[in-house]
Amino acid sequence: MSEQTEASPIVKTPAQAPQDIMIVGGGPVGATLALALLHKGYDVTLLEARAQGAAHQDQRALALSYGSILILERLGLWDALKPKATAINTIHVSQRGSLGRSVLKAEEHDQPALGYVLSYGDLTAALDTALQDNAKIRLQYEAEASAIIPGADLAHVEYRQHEMAMTASAKVVVLADGGRSLGEIPGLQRETKHYGHDALVSKVVCELPHDNIAYERFTPAGPVALLPNGPRDFSLVWTGKSEEIQPLLTMEDEAFLQALHAHFGDRVGRFLKVGKRLSFPLKLSYLQTVTAPHLVVIGNAAQTMHPVAGQGFNVGMRDAWELAQILAETPLAQWGSDTMLQAYQADRKNDTRKGLMFTDFLVNVFSNDTVGLNKIRGLGLGLLDIVPIAKRRLVDKMSFGPRG
Repeated sequence: MSEQTEASPIVKTPAQAPQDIMIVGGGPVGATLALALLHKGYDVTLLEARAQGAAHQDQRALALSYGSILILERLGLWDALKPKATAINTIHVSQRGSLGRSVLKAEEHDQPALGYVLSYGDLTAALDTALQDNAKIRLQYEAEASAIIPGADLAHVEYRQHEMAMTASAKVVVLADGGRSLGEIPGLQRETKHYGHDALVSKVVCELPHDNIAYERFTPAGPVALLPNGPRDFSLVWTGKSEEIQPLLTMEDEAFLQALHAHFGDRVGRFLKVGKRLSFPLKLSYLQTVTAPHLVVIGNAAQTMHPVAGQGFNVGMRDAWELAQILAETPLAQWGSDTMLQAYQADRKNDTRKGLMFTDFLVNVFSNDTVGLNKIRGLGLGLLDIVPIAKRRLVDKMSFGPRG
């Protein structure tokens, strides 16, 4: 007779006393919100599904806009992070098969850099250290939420931690888990558009130095980006149809590097070396409303964008910062009220909607080979390059959102 192993029993614990605010998700967006609230003197409870320090070795590249850098400066983190980051001083935008191109330079827009590339692990380590040094936060690791239930007076969170079933409630629950752990939440409706494309991400070494230039190159198959990351390396984001991207994951390195050169062109010389390759499906996904009674959803849990133009993460950082400001301006007795939630929704609607529309527009217009459209796109890029006010507006929006 075969031996059967019984699952470990889940032990239920009594519900905790109601709290002022609880954040579900301790990644960069959730941690930024927690630290911003701590700076304003509030006690915060933060639930993170991963073990403590689990993300600190994650080398995925994040492209931080100049506006996100200002947030990190205000939180007192940027001085320690800057030596680990690579500045983007120039963005070179082009289209394969067209002479039209546009070049954006930080020096022309009174900014020290247009953005920076920083590893996910370095950013989370800095945020975690700052949070752990503050006695006003209650950090709970390996605490995975299973349900969030909005309510008339409080929002309720059900989660598991160390084989124990826990329940908690707060005047404001903020979901900032990147959309990983939960399905539908009562009162919230999600719209999703699947592009049928994947993004391949890796790190590559090139023949020529990057000179702090980021490249965004549009092709009929989809955009490909090279972001300066380290003294000579680039972080690569190569998008295209799933059936075209998946074979690239298993190619021998030399064959992959040749395929990348044929796809991207010769602007950085030959590609000499490639690191580990990963891929993920691309989609546009957003909540029609990002609030429910005593609940706010921020970051990728609220809206997921195509990586073209690097908008998604930075919109999430602005979500966290603006929510902290609204909470600070709202009397504690009104936290989670309709008035407070409507104020947040109104404050963020313009930014998130324009980010979604902008990235979707770029994908739809540039990722095809419609007859005659290639010349129009090239002309548009060329005109952008010679119209200073248009370049200024684009850089401001990319850096600061609609308030730029």
